[in-house]
Amino acid sequence: MSKDRDEIFDEIEEILEKNEDARRGYDKAADNADSTKLSSYFRQKASKRKEFNMKLRQEIKGAYSDFDDDGSFAGSMHRAWMDVKDLFSADSDESMLEESIKGDKAAIEEYNDVIDYENLPVGLKNLLNSQRDEIRRDIQENDSLESLH
Repeated sequence: MSKDRDEIFDEIEEILEKNEDARRGYDKAADNADSTKLSSYFRQKASKRKEFNMKLRQEIKGAYSDFDDDGSFAGSMHRAWMDVKDLFSADSDESMLEESIKGDKAAIEEYNDVIDYENLPVGLKNLLNSQRDEIRRDIQENDSLESLH
C-alpha cells in the first residue's frame, strides 16, 4: 500500500501518541499493582515505550528532515491519555495485566498498518518491525501473572 508523506507522518504521530499513552498507563499501573514483580514489570514497559518513541523520532527525523511532531502531538495527548488512564486503574493485578496485553495487541496492529506502506523508508520500516516484534515477544512471554513470578 502506498501512502504520501503526510499520511505517513499522521500514522507515525498516532504511534508516538499511543506509545506515550501506554507509557503513562504503565506508570499508573505500576503505582496501583499489589505485586512488586508486576509493578517492576510495568515500570520496565513504561521505560521501553519511552525508548521506542525516542528512537522512532530519531529515525523519522533522519528519513524526513521536515518531520515535526511537536505541534499536534501535545494537543491530542490529553484526550488519548484520558481514555488510557481508565484502563490501567483497574482493581486487580490480573485485570491490569489483561488490559495491558489488550493494548499491546492493538499496538501491534497499528505498527503493522504502517509497516505495510510501500514507500516507507527502509530504516524506519526496520525500526517499526523491531519494536512491533518486541511487543509481540513480551505478550508471548508475559501472558499471565504466573509468568511474571
